[in-house]
Amino acid sequence: MTDNLTDLSTVRRPIEQANGLPNAHYTDPQIYDEEKHALLIEGWAGLGTGADVPEAGDALPLDFLGIPLLMVRDRSGGLNVFQNICRHRGMILVTEPRKIEGAIRCPYHSWCYSTEGRLVSTPHVGGPGQNRHEAIDKETLGLIKVRSHIWNDLVFVNISGTAAPFEEAFSPLLERWKEFDVPMYHGGADSIIRFDLKTNWKLIVENYCESYHLPWVHPGLNSYSRLEDHYHIELPGGFSGQGTHVYRQLKGEDGEVFPDFPGLSEKWQTAGEYVTFLPNVMVGVQRDHMFAIILDPRGVDRTIETAHLYYAQPEVSPAMRAKNARLWAGVFEEDIMAVEGMQRGRSAPGFDGGRFSPAMDGPTHLFHDWVAERVAERRAAARAAE
Repeated sequence: MTDNLTDLSTVRRPIEQANGLPNAHYTDPQIYDEEKHALLIEGWAGLGTGADVPEAGDALPLDFLGIPLLMVRDRSGGLNVFQNICRHRGMILVTEPRKIEGAIRCPYHSWCYSTEGRLVSTPHVGGPGQNRHEAIDKETLGLIKVRSHIWNDLVFVNISGTAAPFEEAFSPLLERWKEFDVPMYHGGADSIIRFDLKTNWKLIVENYCESYHLPWVHPGLNSYSRLEDHYHIELPGGFSGQGTHVYRQLKGEDGEVFPDFPGLSEKWQTAGEYVTFLPNVMVGVQRDHMFAIILDPRGVDRTIETAHLYYAQPEVSPAMRAKNARLWAGVFEEDIMAVEGMQRGRSAPGFDGGRFSPAMDGPTHLFHDWVAERVAERRAAARAAE
């Protein structure tokens, strides 16, 4: 357990008396490592999308939280996540995205695995020309599988394997958005938006949770979906975010709009909601498209942010799709100033985590409370084990 423990008692107070998370939670590598385990490894975290490996045999190596992982689309169309290492000597198996034509072959000693993770070949393991040995049990030496779940093409992983089932862990949000449990189609390469940000990943979540910043950071968006049109979405320990009563569909030059998702209730004719699947997947749902932002923490002060756009039909107007991607890229880019500026501000020793507006900052305070609770639980378990 880290030696640099922080006092989280003021974080968990009612919003009227609460401070934000202490500076160390954004600047201290030891606290970052503590949070990495408490928030991202022990629970469900977003890793990527099914669109990253769309066809059978597609393989994508990922370095998530310093752990080498591999997403693979198997021959039957299933998506698997494995630790990207050979069971023989721990060699990295796949170093760049590629198509697996036959087997996943280790470049070191040529042990081979199927796309389902089975160990299928161990050349010379029993000596020259002897490809078997009684001590090598192929049935128990397949690739190490990482527990995963797919929701609307988003790939979540529970690296520890100890979290509650996905449907149970996120049941309130899944119930809230059950109307969006319908087929969704990725917009393709031009519907991926990526930023390399000089900020702690939590500041991106905190900014996404609230609408308070809209008039100053997003004046264009605020011109039609105003601050007063927004509402908080809050469930302590469950989720937090924001919604708007005024969602304006994008229109093409001839008045064309994207097709709606089927079966939506009247609410969604004018509403949009933007909530985080805690800890690191931020999703926005509207009547005619969904976006998902996956945060990949690369250190205490660096995050890769990748957004994906999804539609109700597999084919939509390329011009409209490109226009929508430009619109959201512009909105997300406007937030960079805020999240990187707050990161720099966390180096000020006089900052005590800040105070919240009781009226406007409820969703962000709930996120801080969730972080503090998870970290406190990990610390208590560590003390109990001593």
